[in-house]
Amino acid sequence: MDFLDFHHHKKNNTGIYNLDLNEEIPAGTFSAGLHPKDISTNWKEDFERIKNISLSQNCLTIGECGLDGLIDIDDKLQNEVFKAHISWAQDIKKPITIHCVRRFSQILHYKNANVPLVIHGFNKKENIAEELLDAGFYLSFGYAALENLSLHRIIKNIPIQRLFLETDDSDFEISQLYEKVSEIKSLSIENLNNQMWENLNLIVDNG
Repeated sequence: MDFLDFHHHKKNNTGIYNLDLNEEIPAGTFSAGLHPKDISTNWKEDFERIKNISLSQNCLTIGECGLDGLIDIDDKLQNEVFKAHISWAQDIKKPITIHCVRRFSQILHYKNANVPLVIHGFNKKENIAEELLDAGFYLSFGYAALENLSLHRIIKNIPIQRLFLETDDSDFEISQLYEKVSEIKSLSIENLNNQMWENLNLIVDNG
């Protein structure tokens, strides 16, 4: 079964490969963006390259991009760069894969973007999940969801149309996560996977 891995760093996985800055464009589907840690004084030049790459039909989402409270990059600059990603994504009508660390209150300020917004690697508390879902965001879950009981409760309650699954940069098989989530949601693995692909088609078509 070809499991959708919404956000991954392994080129042989099926789904959306996270393209690193200055990396060659892969043969399969991918995402392109400036991770907050890669923001430099030359970010506008780097972003022009991202814009050119993201015009590829194989580029399904813009990102990962966003806000990170644990890195030594000025908050104002991070917001400026994130706004540039949102503006571009709206121009070319593609969804955004968001990296967010300790900046969820700021991320919520961008809820009115007219493209789908997906928080990748979500592993926070239920109240944050509820706020994001109420604001229209999608949530993608990774390795932490295999054992974190709080995340299990969130996954059980989240509308399945707003859910994605990913490996990110963790070393495990995406099938493990599908098995766990199918158990939590009382769905067959096949139906869960079909729904994940439907969700992807929906956000790409409505980008």
